[in-house]
Amino acid sequence: SQARRKRGLSSSGRPRWQTALSVAAKNAALLAVLLYLGDQAWRWAHPAPLAQPDDAALAGYTARINDVEASLARAFGALKVQLEAVDRKIDGEVGAARGELAALLEEKRLAIEGQLNLLDARTDELNDALGGLRRMEFLRKDQFEAFLDEFKESLGSNSGAEVDLDQVLALAREIVMREIEKHAADGVGRVDYAVGSAGGRVVRYSEAYDAGKRGGLLSALPFGGGDNGDQSQKILQPSFGEPGQCFPLKGSSGFVEIQLRKGIIPEAITLEHVSKDVAYDMSTAPKDCRLSGWYQGTHTETPPNHAAEMYALTEFTYDLAKNNIQTFDITAPDVGVVNMVRLDFTSNHGSSALTCIYRIRVHGHEPVTPVIASPLP
Repeated sequence: SQARRKRGLSSSGRPRWQTALSVAAKNAALLAVLLYLGDQAWRWAHPAPLAQPDDAALAGYTARINDVEASLARAFGALKVQLEAVDRKIDGEVGAARGELAALLEEKRLAIEGQLNLLDARTDELNDALGGLRRMEFLRKDQFEAFLDEFKESLGSNSGAEVDLDQVLALAREIVMREIEKHAADGVGRVDYAVGSAGGRVVRYSEAYDAGKRGGLLSALPFGGGDNGDQSQKILQPSFGEPGQCFPLKGSSGFVEIQLRKGIIPEAITLEHVSKDVAYDMSTAPKDCRLSGWYQGTHTETPPNHAAEMYALTEFTYDLAKNNIQTFDITAPDVGVVNMVRLDFTSNHGSSALTCIYRIRVHGHEPVTPVIASPLP
């Protein structure tokens, strides 16, 4: 019996029923795995059809999407309106600021321009005043020396005598009155070597304007018709500022040649026109002018071809904005003695029919030793 118990036990020492149960359990587990794998393979080979979406659900989703899009559209619209309002406000403020700045700059510009114009006017007045003083030769060196000589003579031989202020005032008053009388005599206070009453005369000129042939109002003026040779001498006589008392030359350009009373070294020329306060028409006044000079032999000689001897003394422009009597200095260097001058005008102030010459004066001084001028190179 003991041997049978030994045979009934397994080699591992377990009973047979336990071994059989273990084998059955393993087979069952293997079968379950095989069934699961087969089911998965079947599902993979035969997938289930997709479920059809519900129309109501789709309609709900679509409605929600539309609501979201409408909300976004409203938000973007409101944002756009706000941005446009901000842009308009910024543009308005910038435009207003730009307008204020432009107005301020324009105001400043006008103020500065007014100040500059005032400064220019004062500068012109100062230049005119200085030019007048230069033309008057007020208190030249020789005049100052003459003043000192007269003052010393008034003190007498006693050079150590005290200076009396009344003597100085009396002498200064005498000199001032002398200058006033000199300037009142002819308006510019300088000797005129072309004046007709002292021997100056017009010897040649461009074509004269004959107002009588044109008729109308001009024929009634003093220069209408008549002897042009006699009329030409008007420019060497005082005009007394009377309108129409001039010598008219045809066109806007022309010339006048004048023989001076004697040979001089020229220093300046004075051109006079009627004052704009009483003139009928200022367009006939000469504008751009040139003065030339040369020396001609005795009056009995035939005038030579003076073109080779003539040379320019100065060029100038008669300005209507200034005084009607204007003096222009000689600008040519090394001017010699001349007794003939020629005034050429190449334009006037607007008239194409005629140019009026009221008066011409030539200033200078007589040479110590008369010398015939030679033309400049």
